[in-house]
Amino acid sequence: MSLPLLFSPLKIGPVTVPNRIAVAPMCQYTADDGSMTDWHLQHVMNLAMSGAGLVMVEATGVERRGRITHGCVGLYSDANERAMARVLAAARAVALPETKFGIQLAHAGRKASAQVPWDGGGALTADADPWQTVSSTDQPFGPGWHAPEALDAAGIERSIEAFVQAAKRSVRLGYEAIELHMTHGYLVHQFFSPVSNKRQDAWGGTPEKRMKLALDLMQAVRTAVPVSVAVGVRIAGSDWMEGGVTIDDAVTLTNRLKVLGAAYACVSSGGLDPAARISVGPGYQVGFADAIKKQTGIVTRAVGMIVSPEQAEKILADGHADQIALARAFLDNPRWGWHAADALGVDLHRPPQYDRARPKLWSVAALKKG
Repeated sequence: MSLPLLFSPLKIGPVTVPNRIAVAPMCQYTADDGSMTDWHLQHVMNLAMSGAGLVMVEATGVERRGRITHGCVGLYSDANERAMARVLAAARAVALPETKFGIQLAHAGRKASAQVPWDGGGALTADADPWQTVSSTDQPFGPGWHAPEALDAAGIERSIEAFVQAAKRSVRLGYEAIELHMTHGYLVHQFFSPVSNKRQDAWGGTPEKRMKLALDLMQAVRTAVPVSVAVGVRIAGSDWMEGGVTIDDAVTLTNRLKVLGAAYACVSSGGLDPAARISVGPGYQVGFADAIKKQTGIVTRAVGMIVSPEQAEKILADGHADQIALARAFLDNPRWGWHAADALGVDLHRPPQYDRARPKLWSVAALKKG
């Protein structure tokens, strides 16, 4: 009997993952000046045992001002690197065999200096230690948000260098994959979208110039890290608003990024402007992934409202994507991969300490006891 596609290996550039389940990067808003804490220790250790072949660590700010909130993880200091090394070492110690780890490097741009979600998620107030944000222009994210500083050429180059330095730290930490965050309304997306980029210089004014930051960033990071590390992107399939990024724009950018060495594209959408109206529903972004996979040939990851093993398997079987990422499903059930294996008839290795929890074992035992 052949393996379900969800549990078949996948080659992503230089890296092979044992199955096609990925944990999507999920902000925890619990860091201390960018440094991971005990919360991250248990969180990433749990994900390491989840059954996912690839665990993506949450959006990680490449500089202090690039964090979304005061609680966001960063990789801009030696202290950040030491704290992350501690968490990764513990996670690798309990990880299922062949599990790979990736990190998403990010810069929030004009969406930075924000409250954590459970405090409202809006812009930090004057008494909450806000900071100067930056973007493609000086237009704020929305009403009530801080007016960002429009980056000049030197500022853009400093931002790219911040990504490069964070990527080098990621290599030292032993990550197998580095993902550049280019969607959800963060800095690279702010330059790429015509909604947020009204510049008329080398970094804006035409589609080609709006792509420049993304392309320069990919080239710089790909050059800076060993060929043994997969460098990929999370990209916007749509802005969900008139005049914004379309799937055709996303395909064009992905093709260009692939030429520069991008090993994969995780296809998401939205987040650029509060006025966007997103049609959320089961697998609502899968069509974007399908278009990018078919028109670029890059290894493509689908994400967004994918919940059940059967739904994930069908997306793969129908050829819409090569890999499936889940976020909330793993927060709800850190053993999602185990249950997916049971549902699809796969004998997935799990820690022997927990082996007696296999459904066939404990259910039979319960019947006999009864």
